[in-house]
Amino acid sequence: MLPMQELTPRRIVVELDKYIIGQDDAKRAVAIALRNRWRRQQVGGELRQEIMPNNIILIGPTGVGKTEIARRLSRLADAPFIKVEASKFTEVGYVGRDVESMIRELFDIAINEVRTEMTRQVRDKAASAAREKVLDLLLPPLRIQSDDPNESDDDFRERLGRQERTRNKLAGMLDAGRLDDREVEFEQQRGVTPPHIEIFSGFGLEQFEANLGEMLGNMMPQKREQGSRRMKVPQALAWLTEQEQGRMVSKDKVLAEAKRRVEENGIVFIDEIDKIASRETDGRADVSRAGVQRDLLPIIEGSSVPTKHGIIDTSHILFIAAGAFHTVKPSDLIPELQGRFPIRVELNSLTEEDFKLILAQPENALTKQYVALFLTEGVKLKFTKGAIAAIAAMAAAANRKMEDIGARRLHTVVNTLLDEYLYQMPETVYDTVKIEAKTVHQRLDDIIRDDDLSRYIL
Repeated sequence: MLPMQELTPRRIVVELDKYIIGQDDAKRAVAIALRNRWRRQQVGGELRQEIMPNNIILIGPTGVGKTEIARRLSRLADAPFIKVEASKFTEVGYVGRDVESMIRELFDIAINEVRTEMTRQVRDKAASAAREKVLDLLLPPLRIQSDDPNESDDDFRERLGRQERTRNKLAGMLDAGRLDDREVEFEQQRGVTPPHIEIFSGFGLEQFEANLGEMLGNMMPQKREQGSRRMKVPQALAWLTEQEQGRMVSKDKVLAEAKRRVEENGIVFIDEIDKIASRETDGRADVSRAGVQRDLLPIIEGSSVPTKHGIIDTSHILFIAAGAFHTVKPSDLIPELQGRFPIRVELNSLTEEDFKLILAQPENALTKQYVALFLTEGVKLKFTKGAIAAIAAMAAAANRKMEDIGARRLHTVVNTLLDEYLYQMPETVYDTVKIEAKTVHQRLDDIIRDDDLSRYIL
């Protein structure tokens, strides 16, 4: 992961090129938007809060890379990311999801990411603490006060030395796995799981959870149950390590860092935004669609969204919207929403040549994925250049005959091509599977020619 200051727009595009073929205008636009976020954070004084993000609308058919560009951008920036579909939201007052739910979900994603990172950072320290606790269980610490009132200082030092030598020997056996069959028993305190209240808004917005233990914590002391656990040493080490990690990771620090990441670096990808755009008919617009747009507007403009973990300010979250815009235009969105997406980029439909590059070049190319899958069965899978060209031609032909679903068609074509091998492995033993152009034609020509069959399979 590169530091943000090293992610110049050119470098961002280079990184995106590793996974996405073509769409240079879109890559350029998101690269500038991402760099501008870093630039804003370097601005001092009150002006910093006035600099708004360059929200973007990506216009293009399905399967051309809109979602992948946004997802890869978030991974590159190590930013909290969520994809939502605008068509799933409803206007306030109707049953369904409200637009603020995407911010709550984004915050939850960030909390999980931060907690995982912080837990990883203390893993070694927690494992060391757990090891010491297991050693204490195997050999309880020496009591300072002896049962023998006549014990001298020299006797105590000798006893202490024996204890230390025994503990060191046990530690060596523990590390070597020679105590894995031994069981340990320890007392534990388990907090009673507090009840939860599920509150359903009268507007049908979202399900909220209120932790009754937190609400009434100062009024009603939490009851605790005493209990003992017996488990073998490896399980005890794992369990105690997990407990130590939970103790070392501060909930307040997790929430504070997650909040900062969401507000400063969060990316929300709103797909199918064209589905909530509408043209006026008979002098009236579609009220429901326009209502969702009006609900989205304050979130994108910048507002305070309440969550169960605190308030999130959305002013500097980057919003990337996308849609095919076949029957409507971006100008059919309400004017205020249009103004909050100042950057508009049109993505190109993918050609047969694009498919060839997509199959071979990206680091996550589909052919490379299947090579890795075959290797798990001990089989070497190879694609010739002729095979890749034939697969690209088949996918392009299928898109022309049916609905154009872009690069997603490659998944159906390649899976159909390799279906027999995927089914027969590992019962049928293969050493090497070589896919050539003639193999592609033998397996797929009849399917492509048969309209009914191609629609069913591809």
